Amino acid sequence: MSVHREDSGQAVGDRAHDLVGIGFGPSNLALAIAVADHNRRDTDRALRARFVEQQERFGWHRGMLLEGATMQVSFLKDLVTMRDPSSRFSFLMYLQHRGRLADFINQKTFFPTRIEFHDYFEWCATQFAGSVDYGRRVTEIRPVRTGDRVGAVDVVSESVSDPADRQVLKTVNVAVGTGLKPRLPEGVTQGEHVWHTRDLLFRAPGLKNLRHRRFVVVGAGQSAAEAVDYLHRTFPDAEVNAVFTRYGYSPADDSPFANRIFDPSAVDDFFTAPEQVKQDLYGYHRNTNYSVVDGDLIEQLYRTHYQEKVSGRERLLFLNTTELRGVEHLADGARVVVRSLTTGQEEALDCDAVVMATGYQPVDPRDLLGELAGDCLTDEQGRVRVDRDYRVLMADHIDVGVYLQGGTEHTHGLTSSLLSTLAIRSGEICDSLLLRQTAQALRADRGREIDTVLG
Repeated sequence: MSVHREDSGQAVGDRAHDLVGIGFGPSNLALAIAVADHNRRDTDRALRARFVEQQERFGWHRGMLLEGATMQVSFLKDLVTMRDPSSRFSFLMYLQHRGRLADFINQKTFFPTRIEFHDYFEWCATQFAGSVDYGRRVTEIRPVRTGDRVGAVDVVSESVSDPADRQVLKTVNVAVGTGLKPRLPEGVTQGEHVWHTRDLLFRAPGLKNLRHRRFVVVGAGQSAAEAVDYLHRTFPDAEVNAVFTRYGYSPADDSPFANRIFDPSAVDDFFTAPEQVKQDLYGYHRNTNYSVVDGDLIEQLYRTHYQEKVSGRERLLFLNTTELRGVEHLADGARVVVRSLTTGQEEALDCDAVVMATGYQPVDPRDLLGELAGDCLTDEQGRVRVDRDYRVLMADHIDVGVYLQGGTEHTHGLTSSLLSTLAIRSGEICDSLLLRQTAQALRADRGREIDTVLG
């Protein structure tokens, strides 16, 4: 086994893993399932995969697992169904295992709650507990050279709780699935009273004895609207201010034709399209996912806002056509400065907390690749070039496969960071790993033939 804890002095095994996944969120969980499904079908060509996850246990956006919040994608777009409806890892199999299949069907909905879908993810993840090193942070990827070629890498990680505990996994392929990082407005830093939405449920319940009895939520997307609704319900004596530059929340376009942009075939169309067409498609269909809100939630918030006007006690306030100018950390809260885009007037709001619902941004995989970062091929805009199988195109002397689970919107389209094509994408990566395994075996056989002839 190619595992080495550097502080233990154990020897590193000769055989490398076929795959080491960095991160174990839904993307690499779907890939683990695809590999497991293949290994059961073809034991002779089984792939050896292992995963390294920074969290102590599986978790997906735990800070936004709000009670009653539903998924924006159908349960049929789970981790496997679009690839293999017969897989034992489907959402329907999960329901059967939990004893809720009939009950779910009786709801007549395609959209489970986010809490339930997270439980489905956890149910799948527990079946891979022996293949995941939780509580470990990848610190380095070191090339393993054979002459002038790089045929493998050492993935170095350290324990989150004990940085002196280091481990090395040797592998011929890496799948980067580290997820997205929070995006904050320029000049804004997180603090005790300034949060990104990802931390909402970790921070808000701890607030006691509100000093200002006011919250500010910045943003106009689904997470922003959900945060506004949650804070308004959870703190009945506090005012909630929604700040956004638009005139109002915009509904998501989930019409059937627009949803085709999330079909597996749309990835092929996007990948082969000219760059200008890629940009046009991205612009046309941003309103299927970005800075948009579920229509039912929009109507609910508006009804609440109107009913408060009727009662004469307004706690839900919408500061539309308004931009954020700055955030100041206070000992007992935060001061938010906003400016009206129509009048130019500025206003300071002292609040108990400000929630930044300002989205996420992809992590540049080159930040992890160390020496190999310079061997990644890039396009005219400096973005990494990615092949159709989600593998980074590298210099000719690099035989290691680096697969991206996200950060490929410029090559593969809108679904890059979404759940919609996880099942298909994981199958395509698994197929690519098998092709590379065969090619590596052929190269090894040729090498032995040459050695025999020369010998």
